[in-house]
Amino acid sequence: MRRFAFAVVAAGASLMASMLVGWPLFAAADPPKGWQFLPFDQAWTLAQQDQRTLFVYFGRHGCPSCDKTNRESLSDPRVKAAYQANYVLTYVDSESGDRLRLPSGERITEMELGVKLKVFGTPFFYFLQPDGEPVARVPGYQSAEDFLLLDAYIKDGHFKQQTFADFKANQS
Repeated sequence: MRRFAFAVVAAGASLMASMLVGWPLFAAADPPKGWQFLPFDQAWTLAQQDQRTLFVYFGRHGCPSCDKTNRESLSDPRVKAAYQANYVLTYVDSESGDRLRLPSGERITEMELGVKLKVFGTPFFYFLQPDGEPVARVPGYQSAEDFLLLDAYIKDGHFKQQTFADFKANQS
């Protein structure tokens, strides 16, 4: 009986170990298909070099609102064209332990970046000027029309005079 119990425990431990080793393969976040996101550190460097706004999409695997955003909003060709033309794009997995380097040289994980930028929940969209100043923080699901309004709000500099909520209200 002891041999059987030991075999069951050993098999269970082996299964658990293989699951833990394989877990990162299944835990990757799902960015929208067809978008050309760069890793955060590369995107940040490019944004600074080109003096372009950085669009950071915080998402995670299994996030129903992220999936809805990807399917209903970011699949819109108008949104994709506008964002690829006007921003440097990066996708950050808010649960990832992957390390990145900030412009200061500090190395943190993607999850820690979310904490540092006060991103609580997904999806979360963060726009940063090339100097690191936040332009807009937008939590939750956004429609294609909302993304197009955000593009106009940021690209045309309206963020300097008013909040996005005020800008959006004035567009109706």
